Amino acid sequence: MRVLIAQINPTIGDLPGNTGKILRSIEIAREQSAQLVLFPELALTGYPPEDFLLLPHFIHDVEQHLHTIVEASKDIAVIVGLPRQNPERTEKKLFNSAAIIHNQKILGFQDKILLPTYDVFDERRYFEPASSVRLWEIDGMNIGVTICEDIWQHSEMVKYTSYRRDPVQELSVLVPDFVVNLSASPYSLNKSGNRQEVCCKAAATLHCPLILCNQVGGNDSLIFDGYSFYAGKDGKIIDYAKGFEEDHLLVDLSKKSKPRSFQTDPIEDLYRALVLGLRDYFQKSGFTKACLGISGGIDSALVACIAVEALGVKNVLGITMPSRYSSPGSFTDAMQLIKTLGIDHKEISIEGPFKSYLELLEPQFSDKPWDATEENLQARIRGMILMAVSNKFGYIVLSTGNKSEIAMGYATLYGDMCGGLTVISDVTKGQVYALAKWINRNKEIIPTNTIVKPPSAELKPNQKDSDTLPDYDIIDNVLQSYVEDHCSPQEIVGRYGYSLELVEDLVRRIHRNEYKRRQSAPGLRISERAFSVGRRFPIVQRYVE
Repeated sequence: MRVLIAQINPTIGDLPGNTGKILRSIEIAREQSAQLVLFPELALTGYPPEDFLLLPHFIHDVEQHLHTIVEASKDIAVIVGLPRQNPERTEKKLFNSAAIIHNQKILGFQDKILLPTYDVFDERRYFEPASSVRLWEIDGMNIGVTICEDIWQHSEMVKYTSYRRDPVQELSVLVPDFVVNLSASPYSLNKSGNRQEVCCKAAATLHCPLILCNQVGGNDSLIFDGYSFYAGKDGKIIDYAKGFEEDHLLVDLSKKSKPRSFQTDPIEDLYRALVLGLRDYFQKSGFTKACLGISGGIDSALVACIAVEALGVKNVLGITMPSRYSSPGSFTDAMQLIKTLGIDHKEISIEGPFKSYLELLEPQFSDKPWDATEENLQARIRGMILMAVSNKFGYIVLSTGNKSEIAMGYATLYGDMCGGLTVISDVTKGQVYALAKWINRNKEIIPTNTIVKPPSAELKPNQKDSDTLPDYDIIDNVLQSYVEDHCSPQEIVGRYGYSLELVEDLVRRIHRNEYKRRQSAPGLRISERAFSVGRRFPIVQRYVE
């Protein structure tokens, strides 16, 4: 059998647009003489549709567009992901399902068995799990149909839950000719390798080929990397689709093929993920232009590079906003970056409004020493300038804070945290430097001085981040251990040899600044535990004080 993997980029709720992509892929399948075309999980609605699933008229519209797909399936088979009504009316009203269609008829539906409710997933809020699994006969082939999570339990790589059922084992006793998996598996660092390991183990257990079709594209904070693939019955990868872009991959199950090596550069993939996430956030929202403050620091330099790659040089505006504390070197670095990237530029000094605020507040603050209040005033003036330019000219402001700073609260609410999207909010400081060096791998784009100089907010004389923060390597290690690995402070001390006092202080800072993060712009998720989505801690608590 010839199977076309249609790795498409759906937009949540764009039923006509997503249907159009599906119909075009069916035509491509015909052109390539494929007998079956496979689509991602919930391809018709985009993943995750969240509370649109609670709207009865939304499900009705899904059903209408399914009819259009069925009509387009003359002389070809289609397996497509969509939500469908639960006819039994048990606990949940919907199934996360795959429609199996052949020659303008719906053969039936295979519903998802394992419904993840952890991290960024909340499928038990909407869906009822399937009660059974079966094989589907198409052109003499008996096909097993699984949906994303259904194959993960078997690999023992699911960290957060242990399901009672193993759909891979249930399918193995039915002896399928091959198995397909409709997937909407979000990107995170090294996730593509884990995904392939999961599927290869399932293929080896089933003793049959396994074909995975993964969604690609950005939907809000989530980024889907694609990398759909075909694994042979021996559990080895035979072929795979491109990463971070739409692709169509033809699989001919009748041909013997040699395994293909799958290797990626994790930093390059991280960069491509951020570019895709930013591009789709804008395009799917109908925005075209972005502005950001460029300080001469490494964070704003990285975001500017990502923005140019995602939106085009003509759609990015860099704004320098010098103050009395801005160093000549930082201004030079900012201007060098702006010139190298070729983006438009505005220079708006904050000295005038800053002086006015100091004079305005002097009677109120006369007996108080200079502190973070005056520092934050500068950041908030810059935030107001960026938002004013946004309002007047239709730019979306890109916030440039990184994960390490945001974790520590080393960012100003209503100042440098304002904006429409926080591009690197899930990127640690160490990863920021790694990305900058990767960008400069062939030629200097980000000024070398920006990379090598000590980081500074430049809100007071001779200020450095190290004046109030530990070394960023320490912060990043604690972040990884505490936020992503859920280690206790004592375990972190044992892992790295830091003092307990230091670790507990950093953990307190993480929780103390939860209120800030709740009010920040949405951010792109690239780790297993992002502050923007998938991690839920109360603002008011007394466990960590």
